Amino acid sequence: MTTPHPSGAAAGTHRLALLSAASAAVALAAADTYVVVLALTDMMAGVGIGIDALQRATPIISGFLLGYIAVLPLIGRLSDLLDRRRILLGCLLVFVAGSAVTALAVEMPVLVTGRVLQGIGGGGLVPATLALVADLWPPHRRGTPLGVVGAVQELGSVLGPVLGAVVLAWSGWRAIFWLNVAAALVLYAVIHLLGPRAGTEGSADAPRPTPSGSRRVLSAITAVLLVVGLAVTGLALAAPEALVTDVTLGAPFVPFAGSSRVLTPVGVVGLVLLVVVAVLTAPRWWAVLRRADLVGALLVAVALGSLVLTFASSDPEKEVVGPLGYSLLPVGAVALVALVWWHRHAADPLIPRGVVGARGSRSLVVSLLVGAALVSVVVDVPLLARLTDTYDETGAALVLVRFLLAVPVGALVGGWSLRRLGDGAVAGAGLLLAGVGLVAMSRWTLASVGDTVPATVVLVVVGLGMGLALAPVNNAALADSPADAHGVASSLVVVARMVGMVVGLALLTSIGLNRYFDAVRRLPDQLDTDALIGAGVVQVQTVFLGGAIAALLGAGVAFTLGVGRRTSAAEPADADAPRFVAL
Repeated sequence: MTTPHPSGAAAGTHRLALLSAASAAVALAAADTYVVVLALTDMMAGVGIGIDALQRATPIISGFLLGYIAVLPLIGRLSDLLDRRRILLGCLLVFVAGSAVTALAVEMPVLVTGRVLQGIGGGGLVPATLALVADLWPPHRRGTPLGVVGAVQELGSVLGPVLGAVVLAWSGWRAIFWLNVAAALVLYAVIHLLGPRAGTEGSADAPRPTPSGSRRVLSAITAVLLVVGLAVTGLALAAPEALVTDVTLGAPFVPFAGSSRVLTPVGVVGLVLLVVVAVLTAPRWWAVLRRADLVGALLVAVALGSLVLTFASSDPEKEVVGPLGYSLLPVGAVALVALVWWHRHAADPLIPRGVVGARGSRSLVVSLLVGAALVSVVVDVPLLARLTDTYDETGAALVLVRFLLAVPVGALVGGWSLRRLGDGAVAGAGLLLAGVGLVAMSRWTLASVGDTVPATVVLVVVGLGMGLALAPVNNAALADSPADAHGVASSLVVVARMVGMVVGLALLTSIGLNRYFDAVRRLPDQLDTDALIGAGVVQVQTVFLGGAIAALLGAGVAFTLGVGRRTSAAEPADADAPRFVAL
């Protein structure tokens, strides 16, 4: 699977260009995670849901999270079996398809389908890029590029709401997703043009036997059917008024039942063509999926999907577990038990044996706790700011930006620090710093938010601390996993962090609201506005304290990753050692 990479300045320039393009794709996907925050009400109106039915919009958020988390291990495994570059290109195409479907949606099922596809494509970019770093840089030089990936991912989360606000100022919410399509296609072209360099003979991209004439004809037919299928399906979703209202041409757009644009003659034809393409190409992708362990992938998807839908759909004011949780959690538990059994008995499991062990498992715990601590700040800093008379919604978001901008800076510093310090020293110190800052935030009052300089210092310290932990956690997981399992190892780190955010949000918010309602019940006058606001401050303080506990626990585990620089025996230590996984 590996061959030496050509040495010299040209090789260094090529890998930096590839890392830059892949990192830009990661930033684009990260921005899309948060861009719907401002556009959510407009998106609801676009599919016929009123603002009074906000609970029905939950699948717009949870659908993206489901796609992002549930299939990440499978994509990570595929990136270990195929070229990382091919996985990046495939994920970008899925992201493009999801963005286009979302932009064209006028009914809820179609919108959720688009969001799921966006989550799958956007989420898959992260582990593939992290594994790419492990391929192109030796262990003791990975810190800085890993820090870059972590930084751009966090920067994307900052820019997402900002870009969404800019687009909404001059156009509708659909323009956001059409811009996604355009940007992703540009990045696809760039990564494609940065294809395999000369000198990678014997790699997965090395010249293959020339296909026979019949195979070339079949490939050409498949390509034509794919283009036509996508065009017809897109036409069905777009339903141009000039065609729909035409007496003759509008007949194929008349729904079989209801008002669905998919259940129309033209929509069904488009879907049938895409199914035919899937059948014709099955011999190519089915073999790869079988090698990736479909049974394990299905069990992981069920376990993670049950967890995500349980907590992402909950109403923290009433419950920790969502309305479907009591049905989903047992299903997820059964899937998890079956996964453990399958992992022990499968010849080639989805998560190769040895990946989740030693420092790898501790890295996952740290990533989980980082997610819980991070979400406490992201959600409750704006909430505390809104409780004051000083900040409106925009002003509250700007208060949070102080923290969000510090996180990518911390990620860069953390990656650079790995040249001299161990993973545990950097991550542990960062989370200790973040934990102390969150303890201070757990004592904040309304006046604390308005005190600009001290509040900014604390938010920056917490952001820097959390950012410091990103690269070391990824580096530890990669260093202690086999070279042919870097994609899976990276995906598990990302999954752990996202699960920490989803579960942490539901759990901490529920505990905070419990204290809020308890404080309200104790009020002599429950109509006293100032007293109610004070109870709200207690809720926020509780969430910050929970985030502090998560960060401090994470620091304790992180220090066990090692305080001195180390080199894994699984990989060459020499910076000049030939290391290159074919791109």
